[in-house]
Amino acid sequence: MEPAGLAALARGLEQHGRDGLRRERRRRSPQGPIVFEAGRQLANFASNDYLGLANHPRIREAAHDAIEAFGFGAGASPIVVGHSRLHEEAEAAFARFTGLPRALLFSSGYAANLGILTAIADRSAAIFADRLDHACLVDGALLSRATIHRYPHRDLERLEALADRRPRSG
Repeated sequence: MEPAGLAALARGLEQHGRDGLRRERRRRSPQGPIVFEAGRQLANFASNDYLGLANHPRIREAAHDAIEAFGFGAGASPIVVGHSRLHEEAEAAFARFTGLPRALLFSSGYAANLGILTAIADRSAAIFADRLDHACLVDGALLSRATIHRYPHRDLERLEALADRRPRSG
């Protein structure tokens, strides 16, 4: 006998299939600006490897050296157990590169947007978001507990109307 929750999940998956919304994970070729899919060579516009460095020989060698010296993985949150010398050096180098006094690096753009939005916004803040904003921006806004005002994609008139209705402080 199948639990009711699994039956509902199966019905939902079937409906997604009928609606053309069911996705399948595909095995991919190594990261880079060019990928291979079903025997075809394709330009990769869906990657986070914007600079094509994921398979660069010097990057790979540095990653191997770092694993030999430090092992793999952080072990826990940097707030709990601290961060590694490599992370500290990377942040210092990035700060110098940008001309800023300090830098904080995140493991992904998603993590950066969650961290930034929850750090700078709180219940007293208002966030105005395009309906097609990436999920990381929506999730960051929700986690911040700010009031979120969403408007149709690129509808600046609607954005202005929402902003005009917002109570102003001071």
